Amino acid sequence: MPLSSLAELARRELAQLNYPAPNWVLPKEGPGGEPLLDVLVIGGGMCGQTAAFALLREGVRNLRCVDRAPRGLEGPWATFARMDTLRSPKHLTGPELGVASLTYRAYHEAKFGEESWQKLHKIDRLEWARYLLWVRDVAAVPVENGVEVGSISVFPGYSRIEFKNGPALFSRKTVLALGREGSGALRWPRFATFDPAKRAGMNVFHSADEIDFSRLAGKRLAVLGVGSSAFDNAATALERGAASATLFARRRFLPQVNKSKWTAFPGFLEGYASLEDARRWRFYTYIFSQQVPPPYESVLRCEKHKGFSIRFGVSVLDLSPGEKGVVIRTERQEETFDAVIVCTGFDVNLMDRPEIASFRDSIETWRSHVSHEEARAHPEEARFPHLGDSFQLKGALPGLERIHVFNWGATLSHGALAGDIPGLETGARRLANGIARDLFLEDADRHWERLLVHNEDELKSTGYFVPPQDRR
Repeated sequence: MPLSSLAELARRELAQLNYPAPNWVLPKEGPGGEPLLDVLVIGGGMCGQTAAFALLREGVRNLRCVDRAPRGLEGPWATFARMDTLRSPKHLTGPELGVASLTYRAYHEAKFGEESWQKLHKIDRLEWARYLLWVRDVAAVPVENGVEVGSISVFPGYSRIEFKNGPALFSRKTVLALGREGSGALRWPRFATFDPAKRAGMNVFHSADEIDFSRLAGKRLAVLGVGSSAFDNAATALERGAASATLFARRRFLPQVNKSKWTAFPGFLEGYASLEDARRWRFYTYIFSQQVPPPYESVLRCEKHKGFSIRFGVSVLDLSPGEKGVVIRTERQEETFDAVIVCTGFDVNLMDRPEIASFRDSIETWRSHVSHEEARAHPEEARFPHLGDSFQLKGALPGLERIHVFNWGATLSHGALAGDIPGLETGARRLANGIARDLFLEDADRHWERLLVHNEDELKSTGYFVPPQDRR
């Protein structure tokens, strides 16, 4: 079946599923009499577009989904994700929300053939990015690119969203689908003197930066970290002609078991959020403490190159500019490299998010739900927001519950339902169902009034019809 025919089939199936469902949410006015948007989804990557898709299926149609990036560059897939293939098994689903003709398998078989699917080991990263755009187009998910949010302010009945490149709007609900960085910022090691904000011209990069790897041809590269992104960045550099790539690890050996992979079954994905705080805390502080090994494919990709090496048990204390490159100081020695890539991921710290500056101090975090000893032992986990049952923020500030966190910051409260493919469908449905519930409850009395005046006579065409004036 050609891809165009698959798209036609998928649209037919969506229509058979009554998608998009009729809008049932009653209109409301903002503080100045302007129409209120029902939902604004900030972020049009995998999580944002799936959240919008789920809301449309629930009949919440007065929504917008915006992303600051150009089309095709939403999220990490075509930007700073540098692995050859996804890390998830090929059979996992999520963005299609249970519609078989929208699965990646259906897309791959239509585009490359069934035999190609059978031979496929894991999904090509860039093909996954193209697939997400295909799902967006077929399902008519309205993502607006090139729209960047500046700030959000919350009020009892709505939020005000200021844009950096457009007029402000008012929305009853706002979904923060800002990806891995969406609940914090880039994570940097603590160096003695090096300031990441002053690294211009130093050839020091974070793995999330845009990097021209062609400029590293013939160069000696140092990579700080031994996680997945460290191996992927090292491999990319070596494939582009780097003379060497040396990974620095404080650990004595690589993590061996991906404990988070164990969580990808329905019982955990559906049930974790219903556990009491102590058991949720126990699960994820343990999972995070075990760390995640790099996929073996990434390791083998690096080991093809003679210039690849790892130095275990070495702590990098500082970076500084030198005459011939970047000087790395460890507890053992100083050494100069042509460039350094820091692969330490993203931190969770709501204080780093400029969009929520007006209310971030009011957000309830996990720190207030565990002992002081546990918070000191796990400082980053303690900074995760403590979310409600549909990913909504909690806190004393009226209106805070109108903000829903659908990114990595939701993990302590809900599990990995807003970032990792295995839990995406569960998370998007939970989010959409909760928002639909809240919008109905808020207008329950108005819906009651509509019920009273509902007058669609079922029996008018039969002999049993009784005119309204005779129904006494």
